[in-house]
Amino acid sequence: MSSSTLSIRLDSRTKSKLEALAKASRRSKSFLAAEAIEAFVAAESWQLSEIEAGIRDLDADRAVDHQEVRGWLQSWGKKSERKAPR
Repeated sequence: MSSSTLSIRLDSRTKSKLEALAKASRRSKSFLAAEAIEAFVAAESWQLSEIEAGIRDLDADRAVDHQEVRGWLQSWGKKSERKAPR
């Protein structure tokens, strides 16, 4: 995997915290920033993908009625706990 350089602006408080973390973890600021950005991109990509899949399901009428889900959730932990609606 190749890498390239990216410049970013940080407020002084965040930069100081990053420097402290880098020192404590014996990692470079660049390493920690790259790890954080990779984690953010992965999480955001997953979330957007799931939202798009949900919209496709709704468009295809593959949804469960809100009241059915609500009733199911309210039954949790009770003797008469319902099965998950489909």
